[in-house]
Amino acid sequence: MSLFDLTDKTAVVTGAGGLIGKALCAALSDAGAIVAVCDIDFNKANSLSNDIANNSFPVELDVTNPESLQSANKLIINNTGKIDILINNAAINDIFASDSSILKQSSFENYPLELWEKSFEVNVTGTFLSCKIFGNEMAKRNYGSIINVASTYGIVGPDQAIYKDENGKQKFYKSPSYPAGKGAIVNFTRFLAAYWGKNGVRVNTLSPGGVFDGQEKYFVENYSKKTMLGRMATPDDYKGPVIFLASDSSSYMTGANLVIDGGWTAW
Repeated sequence: MSLFDLTDKTAVVTGAGGLIGKALCAALSDAGAIVAVCDIDFNKANSLSNDIANNSFPVELDVTNPESLQSANKLIINNTGKIDILINNAAINDIFASDSSILKQSSFENYPLELWEKSFEVNVTGTFLSCKIFGNEMAKRNYGSIINVASTYGIVGPDQAIYKDENGKQKFYKSPSYPAGKGAIVNFTRFLAAYWGKNGVRVNTLSPGGVFDGQEKYFVENYSKKTMLGRMATPDDYKGPVIFLASDSSSYMTGANLVIDGGWTAW
């Protein structure tokens, strides 16, 4: 079990206040890591850090803002002296003006340019900037593990039929920016793995499937039928995989995409 031990390692988690982010922070802490709990909402980060309690501290961080990233990097280095693990979990889904506009605006023909640009700013540029600033600390020390969180939608296209209710009515469409951005993350991981391999920095992608979060019954049923295991994920399903990627148990793994999706993409 020593291969999975993260004692005295410093782990930076962006988007820590999200559903998956909370589970990842808890897992890293349980494995012995010192966790920098980073979120754009400091109250969320602080609350999560208090819940974890063991070797964690909150950091207010906007991944789209280089100055915010530099300030966070300085704080983390001052607190721990180093960064060993970076998990780029920060991401957004589209937010539409109103429930009545979702179906129309989420369709490709009507999808707003500003939503496309905002999604890429956070999901892609935010990952790029975080790697550039935090990952550079690892490269200087010739050691580290970067985990970029993508999605099954970075591998396959969305099945729009799962967004139809029990009467066959399309409720909304999975819009184009999220799959396009997550696909970019998968290949950005390969680029960075090749670039920093000589520096002992491993870079891998974690591609999760959909997580149950109180979605409507029709969606949960539609989604579950698409998986071989017949269910949506829980946040805890990603704890083991992230410890594997963060720790020395995956020491000969880089440039890879670890898909944890209940078999969604394996049909």
